[in-house]
Amino acid sequence: MNRRAAIRNLMVAAAGSFLSRRLKGIAPDDPPDYVIRSDVRLVLLDVSVKDRDGGWAAGLSKENFRIDENGARQDITVFADNDIPVTVGILADNSRSMGPKRIEVFSAASAFIEGSNPHDEIFVLNFNETVKRGLPEQVLFSDDIQQLRAALSAGVSEGRTALNDAIVDGLQQLQQGKRDKKTLIVISDGGDNASQHNRREMLDLVERSLATIYAIGLFDTGDQDRDPGILRKLASITGGQAYFPESAEDLTETCKNIAKDIRTRYTVGYSPAASNGGSLRRIRVHVSSPGRMGLMARTRQSYRYEQANQNE
Repeated sequence: MNRRAAIRNLMVAAAGSFLSRRLKGIAPDDPPDYVIRSDVRLVLLDVSVKDRDGGWAAGLSKENFRIDENGARQDITVFADNDIPVTVGILADNSRSMGPKRIEVFSAASAFIEGSNPHDEIFVLNFNETVKRGLPEQVLFSDDIQQLRAALSAGVSEGRTALNDAIVDGLQQLQQGKRDKKTLIVISDGGDNASQHNRREMLDLVERSLATIYAIGLFDTGDQDRDPGILRKLASITGGQAYFPESAEDLTETCKNIAKDIRTRYTVGYSPAASNGGSLRRIRVHVSSPGRMGLMARTRQSYRYEQANQNE
């Protein structure tokens, strides 16, 4: 498969597979492989809904949601409100500047893993000036807590930072996962001084993907490498959230909250029209429920639609 096809497949899925599994009640711990068809597109959105007090809003139905794409209302064809397993990538910055925070990162990431759905498929990428897989060579994903903890501890804090490359590699590995929902957890100071991919290339791939990105920014006040802006941008584009914890305790609590947020998000999907105004599609999700004021939905703001090439 060439690079263009690989990028396209980050956002193309078989709608029938997801629907039939939910309708038939097939257990999510053993999802079948599905065939990706270039003539069927499904936009699956991870939607976090909070009430006016900031708590998770449970118990909503399909009728409580409305999706607009480029201003046009979409027919919702997929809806799920249960704790669906996800494919998750943890990207841990192991550059020299992150060395003093290494123990806290390990503990917090471990707390995230322990708070996740036991059927999630998870991988770890440790990065400094290069990106290295934390799991054993023949293991793409794991749900084994001890194996994942070992993957987190495999990195060495040294060298410069290739954040762009780590995100690109993370999105590409997400594509190989079998879960319908995809998420990246990025733990970094946001700086980049060693990537082969530039920022525009990385953000372009983020827009083509339908993955949700949570960013955790760790840096000291005088840290010259920090770039909180890019971490906020990654979260904003994808409907995730950026956090900037100030202590080890805050960091661990942040990772627990992310795990809970992933497990309580709604899955809402639709099939977009091929002629709906160009490749960059703007998305707005509205949520309302009688008697429940102030509901707020958070999901990705846009994605890039690519015309399928039947020769690929």
